[in-house]
Amino acid sequence: MIAMSGGLGQSGFGLLAMYGLIGLIFYVLLYMPMQRRQKKVQAFQDGLKVGDKIVTTSGIYGQITRLNDKSVQVQIADKVRIEVARASVGGYQGQEPVVAESRNA
Repeated sequence: MIAMSGGLGQSGFGLLAMYGLIGLIFYVLLYMPMQRRQKKVQAFQDGLKVGDKIVTTSGIYGQITRLNDKSVQVQIADKVRIEVARASVGGYQGQEPVVAESRNA
Protein backbone atom coordinates (compact mmCIF):
# COMPACT_ATOMS: atom_id res chain seq x y z
CA MET A 1 0.00 0.00 0.00
CA ILE A 2 2.79 2.43 0.77
CA ALA A 3 4.36 1.86 -2.63
CA MET A 4 1.03 2.58 -4.33
CA SER A 5 0.56 5.93 -2.62
CA GLY A 6 4.09 7.03 -3.54
CA GLY A 7 3.49 6.09 -7.16
CA LEU A 8 0.17 7.89 -7.22
CA GLY A 9 1.80 11.23 -6.33
CA GLN A 10 4.33 10.92 -9.13
CA SER A 11 1.72 9.95 -11.72
CA GLY A 12 -0.36 12.98 -10.69
CA PHE A 13 2.59 15.24 -11.48
CA GLY A 14 3.12 13.43 -14.79
CA LEU A 15 -0.53 13.87 -15.67
CA LEU A 16 -0.35 17.57 -14.83
CA ALA A 17 2.79 17.95 -16.97
CA MET A 18 1.07 16.16 -19.86
CA TYR A 19 -1.94 18.52 -19.66
CA GLY A 20 0.43 21.47 -19.60
CA LEU A 21 2.21 20.18 -22.70
CA ILE A 22 -1.10 19.67 -24.51
CA GLY A 23 -2.12 23.22 -23.56
CA LEU A 24 1.19 24.59 -24.87
CA ILE A 25 0.80 22.72 -28.17
CA PHE A 26 -2.77 24.00 -28.49
CA TYR A 27 -1.60 27.57 -27.89
CA VAL A 28 1.29 27.39 -30.38
CA LEU A 29 -0.53 25.57 -33.17
CA LEU A 30 -3.98 27.17 -32.97
CA TYR A 31 -4.12 30.35 -30.95
CA MET A 32 -0.95 32.15 -32.13
CA PRO A 33 -1.69 31.82 -35.89
CA MET A 34 -5.26 32.99 -35.28
CA GLN A 35 -3.98 36.11 -33.50
CA ARG A 36 -1.52 36.85 -36.33
CA ARG A 37 -4.28 36.50 -38.93
CA GLN A 38 -6.59 38.82 -36.96
CA LYS A 39 -3.85 41.46 -36.70
CA LYS A 40 -3.21 41.21 -40.46
CA VAL A 41 -6.92 41.63 -41.27
CA GLN A 42 -7.23 44.55 -38.85
CA ALA A 43 -4.21 46.30 -40.38
CA PHE A 44 -5.67 45.78 -43.87
CA GLN A 45 -9.08 47.19 -42.89
CA ASP A 46 -7.48 50.16 -41.13
CA GLY A 47 -5.44 50.88 -44.28
CA LEU A 48 -8.40 51.13 -46.67
CA LYS A 49 -8.74 54.46 -48.45
CA VAL A 50 -10.95 56.14 -51.03
CA GLY A 51 -10.10 54.98 -54.54
CA ASP A 52 -8.94 51.47 -53.60
CA LYS A 53 -10.25 48.74 -55.89
CA ILE A 54 -11.51 45.98 -53.64
CA VAL A 55 -13.43 42.72 -53.64
CA THR A 56 -15.84 41.83 -50.85
CA THR A 57 -16.05 38.47 -49.16
CA SER A 58 -19.24 37.80 -51.12
CA GLY A 59 -17.46 38.39 -54.44
CA ILE A 60 -18.58 41.93 -55.31
CA TYR A 61 -15.92 43.97 -57.13
CA GLY A 62 -15.82 47.74 -56.87
CA GLN A 63 -14.01 50.92 -55.93
CA ILE A 64 -14.25 52.62 -52.55
CA THR A 65 -15.93 56.02 -52.75
CA ARG A 66 -16.52 56.75 -49.05
CA LEU A 67 -15.34 55.36 -45.69
CA ASN A 68 -17.02 55.38 -42.30
CA ASP A 69 -15.95 53.79 -39.04
CA LYS A 70 -17.99 50.64 -39.65
CA SER A 71 -18.99 50.76 -43.31
CA VAL A 72 -17.59 51.40 -46.78
CA GLN A 73 -19.41 52.79 -49.80
CA VAL A 74 -18.41 50.90 -52.95
CA GLN A 75 -19.12 51.90 -56.54
CA ILE A 76 -19.83 48.70 -58.45
CA ALA A 77 -20.99 50.26 -61.76
CA ASP A 78 -21.66 53.72 -63.19
CA LYS A 79 -24.01 55.52 -60.78
CA VAL A 80 -24.45 52.34 -58.70
CA ARG A 81 -23.11 52.49 -55.18
CA ILE A 82 -23.66 50.13 -52.30
CA GLU A 83 -22.73 50.36 -48.67
CA VAL A 84 -21.15 47.31 -47.07
CA ALA A 85 -19.66 46.59 -43.68
CA ARG A 86 -15.96 47.29 -43.44
CA ALA A 87 -15.44 43.73 -42.21
CA SER A 88 -16.88 42.36 -45.48
CA VAL A 89 -14.00 43.76 -47.56
CA GLY A 90 -11.90 40.69 -48.34
CA GLY A 91 -8.96 42.12 -50.27
CA TYR A 92 -7.72 44.17 -53.17
CA GLN A 93 -8.68 43.27 -56.74
CA GLY A 94 -6.09 41.07 -58.42
CA GLN A 95 -4.43 39.98 -55.15
CA GLU A 96 -4.87 37.11 -52.75
CA PRO A 97 -7.69 37.76 -50.26
CA VAL A 98 -6.60 39.06 -46.86
CA VAL A 99 -9.66 37.67 -45.12
CA ALA A 100 -9.51 33.88 -45.17
CA GLU A 101 -12.49 32.10 -46.70
CA SER A 102 -14.58 30.19 -44.18
CA ARG A 103 -14.73 26.47 -44.86
CA ASN A 104 -18.14 25.92 -43.26
CA ALA A 105 -20.08 24.41 -46.11
